[in-house]
Amino acid sequence: MTWRCTGIRWNDGRPAIGWCAEGRGERSSLLAYGQRMAFAARGERHCLGVRRAGKRTPCPTAATVPGRAGNAQCPECARLDRSFSVAADTNAADPRTYRVYLAWFGPGMVKVGITAEERGPARLLEQGAVTWTWLGRGPLMATRRTEELLRAALGVPDRISYARKRAVRGHLPAAADRAREVAELHARAAALPGWPESLERLACETVDHAGPFGLEGLDGLPAPARVITAMVPGGAVVGRLVGAAGPDLHLADGLVVDTRLLAGWELVAPAGDGTTGVPVTELPPLAAPDGQDGLF
Repeated sequence: MTWRCTGIRWNDGRPAIGWCAEGRGERSSLLAYGQRMAFAARGERHCLGVRRAGKRTPCPTAATVPGRAGNAQCPECARLDRSFSVAADTNAADPRTYRVYLAWFGPGMVKVGITAEERGPARLLEQGAVTWTWLGRGPLMATRRTEELLRAALGVPDRISYARKRAVRGHLPAAADRAREVAELHARAAALPGWPESLERLACETVDHAGPFGLEGLDGLPAPARVITAMVPGGAVVGRLVGAAGPDLHLADGLVVDTRLLAGWELVAPAGDGTTGVPVTELPPLAAPDGQDGLF
């Protein structure tokens, strides 16, 4: 029985590594900052199939996936996934209540988005939002119209790359400053005309993810020195975990592991005691704080 990594999961505000095995369901391993991580990729990277309503349907062909792909799905499973996707506007009949949010990732890096109300703040954690607030709640199409209205009026993008988000985490402004920027944008959004009548507006209550992301007590996270660009058979990663945000794991030596690249791999204990054989992008390093070792 092979358990394959499904990437990072945020469980009650805590990062965890997800796993799945055909016929055995799914499980997760909670992570703790300060712990030692050590793993290596074995075999081939396989498509994880389609996950919907909490259940995963295996890929019918057990297709392999390139090591550099950001999504651990073959083209067929990816198309099926998007055919029921709110984000892709292919599931407009979804009867659930949705919420509109305003998310801040760094100075001048803000976006407006929507998420199912039942998911709570999970979407904000998954995207790596450092500070955020709700804007409103209502039916799917009302929240979608509000999202488009605010994007155009506030001049904010619909997407911000993870590369840009991770680049600023080592030198963020103070919590009060980022909360003030979010509150000012919320006030601008609230003053705009044209909100759908079926949308309930929500007061500004900023939430900060410094704690969940490991930012508390640090001057941001260690600035990325090396970013993994792919996993390969036998490639190993060893280091001490000091923070996580969105899909990224930040290690004390400045290495950033994008867990989207771990998804689909079988991960095992490495043969050596250091990071080896993994393609990385080199960036200017920054010293990281000391801490205690643990186990992954």
